[in-house]
Amino acid sequence: MSRKGRVLVAMSGGVDSSVAAVMLREQGYEVIGITMKTWDYAQSGGNSDKETGCCTLESMNDARQVSMRFGFNHFIVDIRDEFGDWVIDRFVDEYMQGRTPNPCVLCNTHIKWAALLKRADKLNCDFIATGHYANVREQDGQYVISRGKDAHKDQSYALWGVDQKHLARTRFPLGSYHKSEIRRFAEEFELFNVANKKDSYEICFVPDNDYRRFLRDRVDGLEEKVDGGLFVDRRGNVLGKHKGYPFYTIGQRRGLHLALGKPVYVTHIDPETNTITVGEESELVNTTAVVRNVVMGKYDRITEEEMPVNAAIRYNDRGEPGFLTQNGEDEITVRFPEGRSAITPGQALVAYEGDDVLAGGWIHKATEPVFNDIIESQ
Repeated sequence: MSRKGRVLVAMSGGVDSSVAAVMLREQGYEVIGITMKTWDYAQSGGNSDKETGCCTLESMNDARQVSMRFGFNHFIVDIRDEFGDWVIDRFVDEYMQGRTPNPCVLCNTHIKWAALLKRADKLNCDFIATGHYANVREQDGQYVISRGKDAHKDQSYALWGVDQKHLARTRFPLGSYHKSEIRRFAEEFELFNVANKKDSYEICFVPDNDYRRFLRDRVDGLEEKVDGGLFVDRRGNVLGKHKGYPFYTIGQRRGLHLALGKPVYVTHIDPETNTITVGEESELVNTTAVVRNVVMGKYDRITEEEMPVNAAIRYNDRGEPGFLTQNGEDEITVRFPEGRSAITPGQALVAYEGDDVLAGGWIHKATEPVFNDIIESQ
């Protein structure tokens, strides 16, 4: 056993996780690499020329090459059953409920950390580590996630749901670096097979990035069930027919095929009636988000009536000022005095105090539309 302990590193075959593994080895940890097979590309359908991501044979081989070069063990584990039950089924269910899911957060919360720690225990590992651009520290007995140094790569938004007992054993070696530094380290470590590898932004089980095609493949007779629903405005006036509510998201402008002489956006989705409300950009703006399934981060509970926060409502959102109220153990509301556009049910809201994750949860609904004030003032 090394002086710092044994760490199980999740290795996707990309540059970030590869450098994370080597950095930890250089810091004195005994490293074991693990690549988790979450999905069969052959089952995902779509364009066969787009086999990318963490579950391909190429990615697994890249991770194994890194481990062989630096002399640490590497394992591949099959978690397809665990992944499918928790992530893919919920991904489909959320769209069928008229919501827009975030599968990466679901995976981190329910699958990746639990699966890693399960294998870590079997391998007598003290810690687990990933290549996320984030930080974690202990403060007053609470493990606090905070933003990574690289604002453009920060991934703290996707980690709010990780359990405290899991965070206690987690290491994020890339949190204090910029992406450019990590690529330079990859060159210095002579990780030439991954140093210039492009980042993958697709959902791992939708490699062609066409979620509509994926839904059609997964739900028998979907198009026949939902085709021919109505586009309406906020007053209920019928504007046309659409292809089915699961194929649209809040804030969408392109692909509506409505000739109204002005741009319009999806402002509301009603799965029960297969109705989609559209409106002008101002009608996307709301002042309050109701958030459920909340996980508290920095504090066990918020005691202030309205606590100032910076709240992100989607991935790569740097956030906007707001005021958080804790309604109960499982629900918060965040009020945005200036309003926020396209607060989308199904997406995560993460509230920050400075760079620290204060709380996170799933957006249930947006309330208090700003356009009412605009209309009344005209």
